[in-house]
Amino acid sequence: MKIGIPVEAELRALLRLLDDETPAVRERIAARLAETTGDLSEALAEIGWSGSDHEQELLSGILHPARRDTLYREWCVPSGGLGDDWETLEHLLRLLSDFLHDGVSLRQSLPDALDLLAEEAEEQGGALSEDDLRRYLFESGRFRGNREAYYDPRNSDLAYVISEGASNPIGLCLIYMLAGRRLDLDIAGVNFPGHFLCRIPTDDGPVIVDCFDGGRCHAIGDLMEQHPDLGPEQRAALHGQASPSLMLQRVLLNLASAFAGLKRDEDARLVAELRETVRR
Repeated sequence: MKIGIPVEAELRALLRLLDDETPAVRERIAARLAETTGDLSEALAEIGWSGSDHEQELLSGILHPARRDTLYREWCVPSGGLGDDWETLEHLLRLLSDFLHDGVSLRQSLPDALDLLAEEAEEQGGALSEDDLRRYLFESGRFRGNREAYYDPRNSDLAYVISEGASNPIGLCLIYMLAGRRLDLDIAGVNFPGHFLCRIPTDDGPVIVDCFDGGRCHAIGDLMEQHPDLGPEQRAALHGQASPSLMLQRVLLNLASAFAGLKRDEDARLVAELRETVRR
């Protein structure tokens, strides 16, 4: 059972000892912070702590096992799978976001960040269409494909993505869909092999949106003509709709690969366990 966030006096004492290299002291600090959820950001803001970059990195590393434990403890997928349960999908994405956060810097939660993003989009032009939101998010440059750090685990931290404006294909598509749901828009996920896309309705029929490529639009028929080598699975995907479970599986697969590449074995094993709980 978690004891919780240290009270102010205890927290200040722990922070003063961060740079102490005595093994016994380090063990004591790590043991106490392991009893928290792994996120001290609000408590640190309340006491006005602004440690050096080194101190923040050190503290975040000490807190990381507690965040990993919190993710494992709070992760819960319905026994029958997610079905069309977007509320649970967003909750699980928030747990991943909280786990990937540094636990030190203060920021909005994923639901709050998505609420604000949708409000900002609506303020630009009143009632929005799916295409209007596409232009606002992607053609404007507000969000872009993270080509420089494609395998960075933070691409799966959607709160971080909203702040920084860059992610991988599935991360950008999820933000498009989750913001769109707040605006009652019809945006479908397209589980295209090797790449994730979205599909939206327009006056000229449904079009495919590549969020990673600046929100570029493609008519389904044109894609098939331009790529005659597309197999049956790829052609079917363009007309299909990815389920919340399938999208969560892709997020977890990306995250597991990213951790494996960084030799973060414990994190990779945890994510592999979480994948086992998600049915397609």
